[in-house]
Amino acid sequence: MQAKPLGPSPFNDDPSAPRVVVTHGEDAYHNALKALSAFDLSPAKGKRVLLKPNVGRNADPGAGVTTNPEVVAAAIDAFRAAGAEVAIGESPISGVNTMEAFEITGIAGMARERDCPLIDMDERPALALAVPDGIAINSLRLCPELMEFDIVVSIPVMKMHMHTGVTLAIKNMKGCLWRRSKVTLHMLPPVEGSDVKPINIAIADMSGVLRPHFSLIDGSTGMEGLGPSAGVPKKLNCVVAGVDAFAADAVACRLMGTSAGAIPHLSLGAERGYGIIDLGRIKAEPENWMEWADPFETPPENIAIDFPNVVVHDKNSCSACQSTLLLFLKRYSDKIFDYFPSDSEVHFAIGKGHEELPEGTVCIGNCTSRHRGCGVFIPGCPPVGSEILTAISGMQSTDVLDAHRESKCDPDKDKQGGQSQI
Repeated sequence: MQAKPLGPSPFNDDPSAPRVVVTHGEDAYHNALKALSAFDLSPAKGKRVLLKPNVGRNADPGAGVTTNPEVVAAAIDAFRAAGAEVAIGESPISGVNTMEAFEITGIAGMARERDCPLIDMDERPALALAVPDGIAINSLRLCPELMEFDIVVSIPVMKMHMHTGVTLAIKNMKGCLWRRSKVTLHMLPPVEGSDVKPINIAIADMSGVLRPHFSLIDGSTGMEGLGPSAGVPKKLNCVVAGVDAFAADAVACRLMGTSAGAIPHLSLGAERGYGIIDLGRIKAEPENWMEWADPFETPPENIAIDFPNVVVHDKNSCSACQSTLLLFLKRYSDKIFDYFPSDSEVHFAIGKGHEELPEGTVCIGNCTSRHRGCGVFIPGCPPVGSEILTAISGMQSTDVLDAHRESKCDPDKDKQGGQSQI
């Protein structure tokens, strides 16, 4: 079966001037329900609605990594009140078991209270989806549920992102790509004549065929700095709702202290006519919504800058390995030079794009396997921090944080979440 692009939003009465509603307050459920109640959701009556939150990692509620369960709860209640049949679906990052992630993030408990089905969107075979106007990609492997629901609602958590600037409603749809196929968006060659990262061009390509019908952005607690997982939680106490995902993202960007025009996948998609990011054309409510803006710290340009005598070689890596390396350096930097000369530089490599690396480089993750002979190689997709320390030290190391914050996967198995970053 060939997948088809998602159709236009049934809630968008005026595509030339889309509505976006911002709510603010301490109660995330109340904020989300208030934002949703500002829209006529009656087109959902009798329809099947798929809620797509960000449940891509094993992270505790409130950590700013995954969507607040209370925001998802409000979406269930609002769309059911409109007469819809509702389910929640996800395809998480590499090594993460979908149902375990639902439990750890608090989504499963909330869903049980409401008898709302949870869907592991990686269980069934993928569908091929053509991207006819794609520049970096011309096809995608899609989770089949996207073709079985009438309405798709993107419910991301508001985060900065080391590769894409931000991750919001448009970027969250990358979690609808099947299993390891997400990795390909991180491994693309440069696009001739463009200095934009190919992953950003690919997300713009994706947005031409996978735009959600409604967006509900969780800004209760987001993440600033080195998002999507290694940054710092940022409490904003806002929820953003909109019928045009680009417009909702543009408003969220402004609340985060940046501009959608500065986010390549949003500016490229808007240029192609996929949505509107010009705040002057967006009907954002209430009039004083900008008063709730609180700038998020941007991702650092060099993840090794805070670690003297550490050199990071990063070429065509995904953010799963970047986050793993940064968390490892934060956790173990004081131990690294127990195993290396204190007056020398320690080289780490992540990513698949290296032609050569210095002798003695610590090569992290399966993508560096071709260089395993030049130093220390730690397999995994990605490996966890204790495995890196074990390989460097030659002594078995364990870390209770590995069980929740980082997850192992068998690189030879495509099931159990062999995906890349959301």
